[in-house]
This record gives sequence, C-alpha cells and structure tokens, in this order.
Amino acid sequence: MVKDLAGHKKRRGLNIGVFDVVNTIIMIIIAIVMIYPFWNTIAVSFNDAQDSLRGGITLSPRVFSTYSYQQILTSRLMVTATVNSVLRTVLATVLGVFVSALIAYVLSRKELVGRKFITVYFLVTMYVSAGLIPTYFLMKDLKLLNNFWVYILPNLISVYNVIVIKSFMQALPESLSEAAIVDGAGHFRTFVQIIIPCSKPVLATIALWCAVGAWNAWFDTFLYNSSKDELTTLQYEMMKLLSSAMNQGKQQSLSDSSNTMANTVTPTSMRAAVTVVASVPILVVYPFLQKYFVKGVTLGAVKG
Repeated sequence: MVKDLAGHKKRRGLNIGVFDVVNTIIMIIIAIVMIYPFWNTIAVSFNDAQDSLRGGITLSPRVFSTYSYQQILTSRLMVTATVNSVLRTVLATVLGVFVSALIAYVLSRKELVGRKFITVYFLVTMYVSAGLIPTYFLMKDLKLLNNFWVYILPNLISVYNVIVIKSFMQALPESLSEAAIVDGAGHFRTFVQIIIPCSKPVLATIALWCAVGAWNAWFDTFLYNSSKDELTTLQYEMMKLLSSAMNQGKQQSLSDSSNTMANTVTPTSMRAAVTVVASVPILVVYPFLQKYFVKGVTLGAVKG
C-alpha cells in the first residue's frame, strides 16, 4: 500500500509537471499572437512611408522615420482636438459613472414602487432605437448642434452600465445601508458615503468602459460639430488625416508616377501611426484599473 501511494504521488507529480510545461507553452503562444500585431503596427508607424508600401516589416522598422508622427502631431487643429478629447473623456467618464451609479442605487432599493416596471422600461431602450435621423433632429431641437455638450448629455446614461452596477449593489449586504439609515443618514448620504466606497471595483470597470468609448468616438463629431473647428476631437482629426492619406495613395497609384517625393504619407504608415497615437492613452490608464476590472464584472453578474 505504501508503494502504491508513493507511485500515485510520483505519477501525480509527473502529471502536474507536464501540465505546467504545456500550460506555459500555450500561454506564451497566446501572448505572442496578441502582442505581435500591435508591435508590428509600431514598427510600421516608425518606418519610412514609401518603404512601408513594399511590405515585409515585422518586428523593427526597416528605414526609421518619424515623418508620419510629425504629420499627425503638427497638424493645425491637433492641440485643440486633443484638449477637447481629453475634456470630453474626463467629463463623460465622471458624470456617466456618477449618474449611472445613482440610478442603479435607486433601482436596487426594494422599497422603490414600480421597480420591476422601471427596470423593464430601461431594458426596452437597449433593443429599440429611433434611428439616426430622428436622433439628429432631436439634437437639433435640443440646441445641441455645434455644442460641446452633445458629446456628454446624449451618452450620459448607459442602460447596460446601470444594470451591471445595480446587480453589484444588490449583492452588497443590506445591513450596510440599513445601519446608515437607522443612524439618521438619508439615501443620498448613504449612497455617497457607504455604497460608492463599497462599489469601487464595478465603478472602476464602468469608468474604463466610459473612458474608452468617449476617447474613441468620432462619428458624433462628424454628425453634430463638423462645421466648428474649435469643437473638433482628436479621433475625428485623425480620421480626416487617414482619409486624406488614403486618397493621396489612390491618386499616386492612378498617376503611375515613379518620381514620388521622399517625404510623404501613405495609407499604411498613416493607419499605423493613428492606431498607436489613439491607443497610448488607454494603454497608460488600463494598468491602474486592471485590478478592479475582472472583480467588477464578476461581482456585477452575481445577481440580476
């Protein structure tokens, strides 16, 4: 029996060792598959634009050049666009998270009359939309055309975010809010001093979603504020630069000219540079919120 036990432990240790090796190899392969495309994009963005058309760039630039970044960062409207994008992202994130959390807290209270009906009414709006044209006329009637607040107000509340936060708050012990109310605190004070500190994981997750959405948005700028340069955003200006570079590339291919300028921007180099510039702020912010991300999503799905 002792020999059988020793043999079982030996086989178990061997199995664990094989599992660790296989698991490590698989994780390394997955990491390479995920990292390589972005690393290749960085290499292309720092490569000479004309040389990039030849292809074959892998992990490092073949002919190093920062001309694509110079074209992006020295554009006339880039400073204004960057300020607007940063301001939009900050306001949309702070206000969006606070308002969504406030609504979620109200819907999570069992004493709310008609709570189920209100929740269902909110859910319907996730599947039924008026469409682009009615939305445009609504923004016009609300005097939000050529107005900075068109970036903030229409997207202030996300039903999905409200449901996730509501589920998280329902999973919190009811004794926390009950004790605060017994001690004389009102609902708003309970929300600010008790519920919000306990909901940091899910709020950080929602903040990341709001920030990414606000930072990457450009279509609303095109629809509502394209006639005012002082209201432009970084993503919209980058989209225009990319479109310009693609049109330039088409014109060059149609002309069949071999004597092209050495310093030019091609669709390949512009697309790579735009991708890097747009991704850097999110990559900088994400590590600080990563520890809350998985916990917030998991706990927010515990109760419906």
